[in-house]
Amino acid sequence: MKVLILKVILYIPYSKSLKDKRSVIKALKDKIWKRFRASISEIDSLDSHKEAVLGIVYTSNNSTLLEKIMNQIIDLIDDSYPGLIHDYNHIIEHY
Repeated sequence: MKVLILKVILYIPYSKSLKDKRSVIKALKDKIWKRFRASISEIDSLDSHKEAVLGIVYTSNNSTLLEKIMNQIIDLIDDSYPGLIHDYNHIIEHY
């Protein structure tokens, strides 16, 4: 089994409150879940209304598929909210 662990750091410049940030995060989480069925959670910067850190996990037995899914998730985020991705990194763990 192989597990993709993806950390995405978002900067939301137009967010004025945690409620604004939550609406953006919820919309992204729903889109990612609907399209990929990946597990996703906000994992850091919970009290910041301008920054969000998302943890996304996806399992497969194919590393090539995991790389493809990761690129599609990043593209989906960037297409939905252009310019929000500040940074991202990933690792594929083998079990």
